[in-house]
Amino acid sequence: MRDLILSLVLFGLMPACYRKPFVGLAVFSWLAYMRVQDLTWGFARGMRWSYYVAIVTFAGFLVSRERKRWFLRDPRCRVMLVLVGLIGIGILLSKAPSLRQAERYLEYGKIVAVSLFTTAIVNTKERLRVLLWVIALSLGFYGVKSGLQGLAHGGSLHIIRGPGGMLADNNDFSLALSMAVPMLFHLGWSERRPEIRKVFWFALPLTVMTVGYTRSRGGFLSVAAAIGMLVWRSRNRLQGVLIGCLVALAALLAAPEEYKERLMTMLEPSKEGSANSRLRAWGIATRMALDNPIFGVGMYKFRQHYPDYDPQFQAGQDVIVAHSSYFQIWAECGTVALLLYFGLIFASFWTCWRIRAEAERRYHTSWIINYAVMFEASLAAFVVGSAFLNRAHFDLFYHWVALVIVFAAIARREMEAELENPMHSAGGRGELEALPQAGFARRARVSGYRSSLHPGGV
Repeated sequence: MRDLILSLVLFGLMPACYRKPFVGLAVFSWLAYMRVQDLTWGFARGMRWSYYVAIVTFAGFLVSRERKRWFLRDPRCRVMLVLVGLIGIGILLSKAPSLRQAERYLEYGKIVAVSLFTTAIVNTKERLRVLLWVIALSLGFYGVKSGLQGLAHGGSLHIIRGPGGMLADNNDFSLALSMAVPMLFHLGWSERRPEIRKVFWFALPLTVMTVGYTRSRGGFLSVAAAIGMLVWRSRNRLQGVLIGCLVALAALLAAPEEYKERLMTMLEPSKEGSANSRLRAWGIATRMALDNPIFGVGMYKFRQHYPDYDPQFQAGQDVIVAHSSYFQIWAECGTVALLLYFGLIFASFWTCWRIRAEAERRYHTSWIINYAVMFEASLAAFVVGSAFLNRAHFDLFYHWVALVIVFAAIARREMEAELENPMHSAGGRGELEALPQAGFARRARVSGYRSSLHPGGV
């Protein structure tokens, strides 16, 4: 029955995806981050729904009036294209290129293509809001589902893993949920309708708990970075720090004993097997990169070349992965690719800082400030978590870079429009009730922006 319902829903959405490419992007994101097809049991589970939606959406975009550009003229868009080219050349020059490499490379190309398409099609505040809702609620669904399961079993469940795709591994699942935490917080805070705001508030703590139920130490560091950034950006920082410490203490006391023991191993990584293997993998990755500085050893070739760079390797011994996105891309794709990758990260942070600073000079509170902090905190979660996880080509990271680009363009356009015509901005210049940014300031009546987004069409 689930298969039939899902199939009917998706086939019913196909015409809308063709007529309105943004609807196609939203449906594609729903399939990518909620993996709703993995909730079925029959024929629908194995169908490539995301590819069908992508084909229909791109076909509609080709004949659409919206087809004015393929992506925004932003340096980060060009960097993503250069990365696709560099990694492709690296695969061709690698030792014995394989079919698996080609498949993973095509998947990577699809990730970048969707990210670039996002910059072309998400051109209004309402569209940005809807797409963020889709991503946040898709991930929040599993945060709620797994969090309630963990509570029902007193936290003694086996390691919780994701539904499939990029979320299948417990570490990847925890990383995505950690990035979702700032989204759930700020989207809920910016929402004016109480019944919808409650949905986000309900999902937020359960999502944080689910990160713990994955038993991922990288996930713990990721969500800690996200929450720490939210606290740091709060208006009443001292109060925020105190609340953050109390929440952290409560979470630690409620965590299963085996998980707390696992977290304690981070204090002495050289004495714990898994942590020690990470240190060894990073050293081997460094030797690979120094030996192949331009194009690396080839995408997803780390494990194949591992025995050649580990002097202690013996036949039959398990081969480990790079255990870090940065060491992974350095060893497999080369130094230039690593620098470009860091460029994407730094430029995205810089955009968030600039936009937030400009908005804070203009307004006491606004949706722009809230969203800038949200994007910054989610990026912090990824940067910290990916330092310990093998996710150099994580779907959500590239999509997040694209969303930062879109957010900056929309925010700058709105602020420039207000300078030219003060009544042109959302909410005008009248006296408006604003929601406080980051949740630790009092409600205020200010002259300027609305802090929330009005419901609007797409």
